[in-house]
Formats: sequence, C-alpha cells, structure tokens
Amino acid sequence: MSKRYKRALTPEELANMPDSEIDYSDIAELGQDFWENAKVTPPRAKPVVSLRLPDDVIAFFQGEDPKGYTKRMAAVLKAYADAHK
Repeated sequence: MSKRYKRALTPEELANMPDSEIDYSDIAELGQDFWENAKVTPPRAKPVVSLRLPDDVIAFFQGEDPKGYTKRMAAVLKAYADAHK
C-alpha cells in the first residue's frame, strides 16, 4: 500500500502521526537471512580530552547559542586536520 504525501512532512508532524499512517513503501523489507546474520555493534566511544582555552576562544564558539559549541570546535579541528593530511 503506497501512500505519498502532498508535501514533505516536518519532524514534528511525523512524530505526531500514528505509525499506521506513515508511508514505509520506499523502505526495503529485510528478509530472515538478514536477521540470522545481523550483528549488534555498539557505537565507538570518542576519547575524552581536557583542553585549556582562552575565554575569548570559547566565547567565539559559544556565540549566541552556547549549546553545541564543543561540536562546532570539533568540526573546525576536523576540517583543519583533513586539510593538512
């Protein structure tokens, strides 16, 4: 049964929609052979690092939204590392 939506749904709309109303037609079914060979792989933990930084550097990355500033710092460091490989 294929149900197509007239427009893209927001995450909030999907969260409030009953499962019976969600269109799963574009997701391939997984056969029994998949489940017989499936292995649970726990996520790899990232190492914890302590780093002393100047207040102005932290304030820059916190900006107007302090939430997630360490992810922004990690993204900048990753881009730098990738550029210098």
